[in-house]
Amino acid sequence: MATIIGPIDVSALRARLDRASAAAEQAGVDALLISPGSDLRYLIGAGGDSFERLTCLALPVGGTPTLVVPKLEQPGYAAIPTGELGVEVVTWVDGEDPYALVKAALKGSRTAVADMMPALHTIKLGQAIGGTQSLAGPIIRELRMRKDAAEIDALRKAGAAIDRVHARMGEFLRVGRTEREVAHDIALAIVEEGHTVAEFVIVGSGPNGASPHHRDSDRVVQAGDVVVIDIGGPVAEGYNSDSTRTYVMGEPSYDDVRDTYAVLQAAQQAAVDAVKPGVTCEEVDAAARTVIADAGFGEFFVHRTGHGIGLDVHEEPYIVSGNSLPLEAGMAFSVEPGIYLPGRWGARIEDIVVATPDGVESFNNRPHDLVVL
Repeated sequence: MATIIGPIDVSALRARLDRASAAAEQAGVDALLISPGSDLRYLIGAGGDSFERLTCLALPVGGTPTLVVPKLEQPGYAAIPTGELGVEVVTWVDGEDPYALVKAALKGSRTAVADMMPALHTIKLGQAIGGTQSLAGPIIRELRMRKDAAEIDALRKAGAAIDRVHARMGEFLRVGRTEREVAHDIALAIVEEGHTVAEFVIVGSGPNGASPHHRDSDRVVQAGDVVVIDIGGPVAEGYNSDSTRTYVMGEPSYDDVRDTYAVLQAAQQAAVDAVKPGVTCEEVDAAARTVIADAGFGEFFVHRTGHGIGLDVHEEPYIVSGNSLPLEAGMAFSVEPGIYLPGRWGARIEDIVVATPDGVESFNNRPHDLVVL
């Protein structure tokens, strides 16, 4: 069943459909085929999941956008002002061929399918339509990477909401509690502070903090532990927060914690300071990585410096070595270097920022200092 993501701005969505069609033409394809997921949310404002029954927005170049949807799923799209958007809705019932309905909506056979469309549907669409298939991601991401004012406002709202959760961390993170107990309470607070759901909660205490994507466990938080807390989720508009802070339970168990953390803090600030239009993604990554490497911790920074964020927690642009994409105003992404010492402890600092016409704005404004609880 589809869900409506935030208020519907008909003019904004109509403009997105038009830009997507123009981008498809420029890319040399005849149509975009978009299944439920973040791309569909971006284009018509409806979220939802793909199932074994096909739901697909066919967006032909120079033609009428057509939403092919199972009749039993149609009520979930009833709130979408399809008429005002110029989208035709075609329903089907079990026993009918939905792939033929998609083909009928097209003017050509060069199609670009949503990156996350299930293979079940991708293959059957290819068989029904013929021609050539490619990925729609490279086309759609050129639109989604550049956030408009409403999207930036939603990300700003999400950032403030997750900051409020970090401000309450002393309520949840205490010696003697398990990581899982702490994570449970944080998840509740994420919703209390304005998100629709807790998309993810990472509580990495002691040696678990040296694993960047550790989630939580039955490990009991101990005095002296360094604890990495990485949390986020969507607000009502569908846009996500993602923020990491590092805490220590009293006096650190290791003598090198404060000095090493100071290196990380300097690296994160250097990367944020580097953000402005025209600077490449890899240059921002290098700004953080150079500080960490020069201090002798290069081998312990094991991931990219950041990722884009919006309707997905991870999307373009990626702040990573080898990405020569120049930043533009409206591009929003994380800046999150980390230092991970296997078997001992780890630390990460993460803010979501957006490139502005003359620099950078951070959506997260909690202090970057190592927080002692």
